[in-house]
Amino acid sequence: MAFKDLQEFTSLLESKGLLRRITTEVDPILEITEITDRVSKKYGPALMFERVKGSDFPLVINTFGTFERMSMSLGVENLDDIAAEISSMLDVFSAKKLMDKIKNIPLITQVAGFPPKKVKKAPCQEVVCDPDLDRLPILKCWPEDGGKFITLPLVFSKDPETGERNVGMYRLQVYDHKTTGMHWHLHKDGASNYNKYKKRGEKMEVAVALGGDPATIYSSTAPLPKNLYELVFAGFLKKSPVEEVKCKTVDLYVPAHAEIILEGYVDPQEEMRTEGPFGDHTGYYSLADKYPVFHLTCMTHKKNAIYPATIVGKPPMEDCYMAKATERIFLPLLKLFIPEVIDINMPLEGVFHNCAIVSIKKSFPGQARKVINALWGLGQMMFTKVIIVVDEKVDPQDLSAVFWKVFNNVDPKRDLMVVDGPLDALDHASPLPNYGSKLGIDATVKGPSEGHFREWPAEIEMDEKIKEMVDRKWEEYGLE
Repeated sequence: MAFKDLQEFTSLLESKGLLRRITTEVDPILEITEITDRVSKKYGPALMFERVKGSDFPLVINTFGTFERMSMSLGVENLDDIAAEISSMLDVFSAKKLMDKIKNIPLITQVAGFPPKKVKKAPCQEVVCDPDLDRLPILKCWPEDGGKFITLPLVFSKDPETGERNVGMYRLQVYDHKTTGMHWHLHKDGASNYNKYKKRGEKMEVAVALGGDPATIYSSTAPLPKNLYELVFAGFLKKSPVEEVKCKTVDLYVPAHAEIILEGYVDPQEEMRTEGPFGDHTGYYSLADKYPVFHLTCMTHKKNAIYPATIVGKPPMEDCYMAKATERIFLPLLKLFIPEVIDINMPLEGVFHNCAIVSIKKSFPGQARKVINALWGLGQMMFTKVIIVVDEKVDPQDLSAVFWKVFNNVDPKRDLMVVDGPLDALDHASPLPNYGSKLGIDATVKGPSEGHFREWPAEIEMDEKIKEMVDRKWEEYGLE
C-alpha cells in the first residue's frame, strides 16, 4: 500500500490498534522523551500527543518503532520482500559484466521506480506564514542536551555545480524562533554541497520538510549513491511518484504532502555556532561542536498539520528499525559487489556503525579478510568499527551462534586484523575525531591453506534418523 502522507499512515496504525492517542497535556521538555522511551523499550505503539504544552500542533512519535510498523510503512509484509524485488531486478543484468551492472543501478531504479511529479498546489502550503519555531512542539530530549532539537527533518539542498538534488536527515538545534543549527557531518552530501557554496562565496538555499509519506521519510536516511535522488528511490518503494511543489521563497522543491515546510538559507561566510550536546543514538551524548546556521525565511504547513518527531538514545529505539530496513533492503547490492556474502546483521547494540556480522560462502584462503577489506571500501560501511565474518552455515542473526564461533574458532594472532581508517563522527572512543582503528575478526573454519595444520574438529550433530524419531514421539514424552 502506497501512503499519500504521514497522516494516512498513522490512521492505518490507529485502525489496527498500533497507535495510542494521549489526551493529557504533556511537556515537550523531557516529559515526552521519558514516556516514549518507556514505550519503545517495551516494543509498544506509536504515540499521538494531542495536547503539547505551548503548541497547537499535535505530535506523533515512535511511528516506525517496530519491525511490523517499519514494514507496513513501506507497504510490505517483510522488509526482505523489498530486497527480493531488488535482487530480481539485478538478475536481469546477470549475464553482463560487473561494470555494466554498476552503471545500470541508477537506471534500474529510475525505470522501475517513479521520478517525482511536480504540482502547482500542495497541502503543505495551505497556510503560509512568517517563520516562528516557537509555535512547534519541538523536543528537548535529554537533560544535558544543548537545547531543543528538530529530530526528524528532511533537509533539501542542491549541488551548485551540477544541480543534483539531495535530501538527508540532519538534526536541527533551535537557537531562536527563526534560526537553528545545521548538523551535517563531514561525510554527508549536505556538507559536500555546503563546501561548494562556500568556495563560490554564495549563500546556500535550504528547505526542511517535516513529515511526508513514510517512504520519503525513510529514503532520506538511506545510503544512496550521490547521483540517485532520494525522492526517486521513495517512488520506487511506493510504486507511485512523490508529488513535489516549489517552495515560496527558495528555488527548491519539497514533498507536496509534507506536514510542515521550513524555507531558508545557510550562509557559508557566516561564523558557525556551537551546536550540542545531544543525546544520540549511541546511548551517549554527542559533544558540542561548531556547525553552520540555518536561517528561516518562510514557514508553510497544512491546515491540520501534525508535528513528527523521534527520539534517539540507548537501543532499541525507533531509529533502530529504520536502520534495520537499510540492512535488509541494501543486502542485494552488497551481494552484487561482494558475491560470496550470504547475509549480514548489524546488531542494534552496535548502533549501526560499530559492528557488522557477515556470513560468507568460503572457497579460498584469506577470503574472510578479502570480504572485511571490501566492506570497509563500500560507502558508509567504511565507518564499521568491528566486522565479524562467519561461515555460511552460521546465521548472523543468531548472536549466540555467532559468538560461540568467535570464542571457539579464533586464534587472536592469526584471525584478528587491525587497521586505521575513517570512523563515524559519533564514535567517542577513538583518540581523534572521524579517524581511528577498526577490527576485523575471521571466525571461519581454517585449514592447512591458512596455516592451521592441526585437525579441525567436527561439530556435534545428532543423527538425522534419531531426530526424526524424537519429532514423531515428542507428544508421547509428555514434555509439551
